[in-house]
Amino acid sequence: MNEKSLYSSSNLDHLGLVAGMVDELGLVELIDAVIIQDHEQRVVSVGQCVKAMVLNGLGFVNRTLYLMPHFFKDKPIGRLLGEGIEAEHLNDDTLGRALDTIYAYGAEQLYGQLAAQSVKRLELSCDIGHIDSTSFHVDGDYNSGQEASEQIIHITKGYSRDHRPDLNQVILQLITDNQAGIPLWMEALSGNSNDKESFRKTLNAHLGQLHEGIGLSLVAADSALYTAKTLKDLGDFPWITRVPETIGGTRELILAVSDEWMIDQPERAYTVLGATYGGVKQRWLVVYTQGARERAEQTVDRQHLKKSEVDYKAFSALAKRTFACVADAEAALATLQKKLKFVTLHDSQIVEIKRFKGKGRPQKDSAPDTVGYRVEAGVASMLDMRQRKIQQKSCFIVASNQLDENQLSNEDMLDHYTPGQQKVEHGFRFLKDPWFMANTLFLKSPKRITVLMMIMTICLLVYAALEYRIRQSLQQNEETFPTQIGTTTEKPTARWVFQFFAGIHVLLIDSWREVVLNCNEHHHHLLNLLGERYVHLYADSEYLYADSG
Repeated sequence: MNEKSLYSSSNLDHLGLVAGMVDELGLVELIDAVIIQDHEQRVVSVGQCVKAMVLNGLGFVNRTLYLMPHFFKDKPIGRLLGEGIEAEHLNDDTLGRALDTIYAYGAEQLYGQLAAQSVKRLELSCDIGHIDSTSFHVDGDYNSGQEASEQIIHITKGYSRDHRPDLNQVILQLITDNQAGIPLWMEALSGNSNDKESFRKTLNAHLGQLHEGIGLSLVAADSALYTAKTLKDLGDFPWITRVPETIGGTRELILAVSDEWMIDQPERAYTVLGATYGGVKQRWLVVYTQGARERAEQTVDRQHLKKSEVDYKAFSALAKRTFACVADAEAALATLQKKLKFVTLHDSQIVEIKRFKGKGRPQKDSAPDTVGYRVEAGVASMLDMRQRKIQQKSCFIVASNQLDENQLSNEDMLDHYTPGQQKVEHGFRFLKDPWFMANTLFLKSPKRITVLMMIMTICLLVYAALEYRIRQSLQQNEETFPTQIGTTTEKPTARWVFQFFAGIHVLLIDSWREVVLNCNEHHHHLLNLLGERYVHLYADSEYLYADSG
């Protein structure tokens, strides 16, 4: 050992868990096996570039890809990515070439292979898939001013889920599994894509592949799936979806069956009906939930108050007008009453208004100079309309073409739709988190943005897989993990586990010995449950170099 020891430290934190899951799923190996590349010309392979971007994306430091060398400058990069890789190797040029290589191979195709391998290694039964989409706004015009091409996504304005209709955007569509929230399929779409059309195209193109490859046997979606053309194309393949309120007769149906629920206010109730739409026989569940009622009351009251004020202002304006004759006043009142939707007028009357030109009080028998007429009435809110709207919004209709309750019970039908559909929605909220790497997209070309969407989806895959494995390991071993409030749980979120692992450092001594600091008994216990791969990433180690002697 030298007379004077040399020390340096790096931040490991939760990144060892992320690297461990990437390795457990075999993502790097699969990428480097299927994508042709000259490994002798690359210090960092395409698979290692993807792993680096996933570590960056799940680093929760809000740093974009072009700051990758800075991100890894204080990380134990050898542990995370492999010996011989330095932070400087992960520059713009290296990452850009990796993105271009993936695009040439096919981003969606590659992701499908990675997802199929991942669910098999996690031993997930992916019989139910949930399809949904969301939008991401982009900085820049890209190809928004050009004609759309089928080969390249068109970054342009469209319906913005981010409430930023002024910005160009790109759409990410996912099919997510029902157990862990693993994205089984992803596709980047043009910013003006329509869910009804894109759902149909995606399912027509890939449903057979997902059925054969991972055993998908039922698809669930929101009301965008419920079009006559899509249901016809799906044929006998089982589906669950929500019936849109725009389908004729649904609002009246809800009002007809839900009176008792509005009085009794059960936590959840439903009525089973048979229906046919688009030539497809279906089972409908008209569903009431207390949670939907509470949300409906808040929404309707807010809207009702706002629109009632508009109606009241319209009446106030009418009440200030003076008409030349009774007939004109009555006609104006009748016209207004037809327009009022949220308030009603009662005890209305036409009042004579006499005017005198002279100053002071006119004499008792003096004739007025002019006579006009005004409308007077009492104004009341239309509570029956408010109640009907609350009743309608407290209920929804779930439909399925699986008519056999032995194959799909009513309770399973509800559970597969409501909690299951939340899995994909949670995934979108994760991707839109301000701490994630791509709150807004910034790369140079639509092609690279397509691949970045795939990288983002891999981040979600790794995050969801890690959360699933942590919870599975705790439950199987009847163990728990500390919570933020000092209790314990067997279902911690991956986000909280990441925070719990913050502050773990690697101390490098004399360039050959690494000591892991601040890893406590709770950390070690969880790592042991996850397995040797994870233990190794947080273990002390020694490295022998040629110049060590």
